[in-house]
Amino acid sequence: MLARENSVLVVIDIQGKLAQSMDNKQELFENAQKIIRGIQALEVPLVVTEQIPEKLGSTIPEIAQYLTGIKTINKESFSCWKNQSFMKELMTLNRRQILLIGIETHVCVYQTAMDLVTVGYEVQVVADAVSSRTPLNKIIGIQKMREGGAGITTTEIVLFELLKTAADPKAREIFQIVK
Repeated sequence: MLARENSVLVVIDIQGKLAQSMDNKQELFENAQKIIRGIQALEVPLVVTEQIPEKLGSTIPEIAQYLTGIKTINKESFSCWKNQSFMKELMTLNRRQILLIGIETHVCVYQTAMDLVTVGYEVQVVADAVSSRTPLNKIIGIQKMREGGAGITTTEIVLFELLKTAADPKAREIFQIVK
């Protein structure tokens, strides 16, 4: 089970024109917004990456509006784990449960998940908050991550698993976010 004190959300490369070319992009954007807002309400840290932003553009406004004050980590490697700044940030947070959202499922999300599993993190891929340009690449990317040891989950499962009980003072806020 996920625990607030042991979890971190990683938002991978939801940026520029690439984000606009994702399959089912509206669902991706809506669920990314929900999980980011929910994670922040539950006071779980998050890390945001951008793949070569000078070429691909910055995080899209639909997502960036919820990331005020959060420093973005720029990267060139597909796997976030191959980036020294990302690696250092994750180690500094000292949390072992990593939630992944972003694009593309079969490239940056997949390679990040596999690297994190390899070095001993418990990885959960939020299936309704990841996407690829084609549905098949998303399906195969998720399948490969599951086979490689990552868990597959959804936005609502994550938020309610972290919430634990309707008696939690944050419950009303989470209910508002998911409705």
